[in-house]
Amino acid sequence: MIYLDSAATAPVRREALEAAWPYLTGTFGNPSSHHPLGEAAAAGLEDARARAAAVLGVRRSDIVFTAGGTEAANLALKGLALASPRGRHLVTAPTEHEAVLESIDHLRRVHGFEVDHVAVAPDGAVSPEALRAVLREDTTLVSLALGNNEIGTVQDIRALAEVAHDAGALLHTDAVQAAGLVDLRGLDVDALTLSGHKLGAPKGSGLAMIRGRHPVEPLVHGGGQEGGRRSGTENVAFAAALAVALELAESERLETVARLEPLRDLLIRRTLAARAGVLLTGPDIDRPGARLPGHASFCVPGRSGESIVLDLAERGVISSSGSACAAGSDEPSHVLVALGIPREIAQTAVRFTLGRGLIPAEVEQAATVICEVLAQG
Repeated sequence: MIYLDSAATAPVRREALEAAWPYLTGTFGNPSSHHPLGEAAAAGLEDARARAAAVLGVRRSDIVFTAGGTEAANLALKGLALASPRGRHLVTAPTEHEAVLESIDHLRRVHGFEVDHVAVAPDGAVSPEALRAVLREDTTLVSLALGNNEIGTVQDIRALAEVAHDAGALLHTDAVQAAGLVDLRGLDVDALTLSGHKLGAPKGSGLAMIRGRHPVEPLVHGGGQEGGRRSGTENVAFAAALAVALELAESERLETVARLEPLRDLLIRRTLAARAGVLLTGPDIDRPGARLPGHASFCVPGRSGESIVLDLAERGVISSSGSACAAGSDEPSHVLVALGIPREIAQTAVRFTLGRGLIPAEVEQAATVICEVLAQG
């Protein structure tokens, strides 16, 4: 099997399992308990917090451990918007992940916020000028992803954060797809969210980095854990696993990018040549840094994206027809529709995302299989 669906999830790293194991066995105490077992668990939790903070270049108190990227995005967006709103205006892009779009829509429906969607270029990029055009004096929060999960577009978040801050607004970035592939330090964002299972930690682990100077209305109320931002007994084991996976991903980032980019480009070139009319979605590969290094996504007019995925799976190549978070939906990708791609073409989408363990021979073999499948029908 050749696995080309790393944007959906990555295999759990042995190092992450080993980091979690002590807190699932001998050091099983509640980190809020004032006895040796509880204190040992609390020490493990704070070690994980410190390690995650060091990778991101922030304070330990800025880190809130969550049960995944979706919860982290909900906490960052709802928490910041409701705690101390500068106004009732939010800005995002129509190409964002559902966790962001649905959180913002909740704020619109239930709490009366107004929402504007910034214009995106055909490759999914948001320019500083486009963002500046939709900001208002009462804009509270902007949310733009660092790396898009469906088309791989990498945004210039530092430049966009500067525009938002000049207007007095906060900026959150969804960095779930970009962690370990894009430098997360120095982005100058107010909030950043991650998911552990994209990095090699178990599913159900995540974090929200929210600057401590900003008040946050918690989603979950109770005993006041995580600095009062997320109540409930912490999952120390998964926090430890996430911290280790994040450290390893960052330490390997430059090597990973250098190895994946040429493999991605090979896959893109072979796929485009396999069938007339195949459309590369997202940025062109001749723009360094504009596309996530392991991300290749296409539309294949005349073929169903789902049928391509099934045909490839029968031949041992695992891929996706879009976001795993929209699995089971027969609706075309909202991301592709937002780029102006007709709905019937958007339903032909297929996505290949390369993980750290792939070797060139596997990518060559996968490209041959992809060409064979696309040549059919």
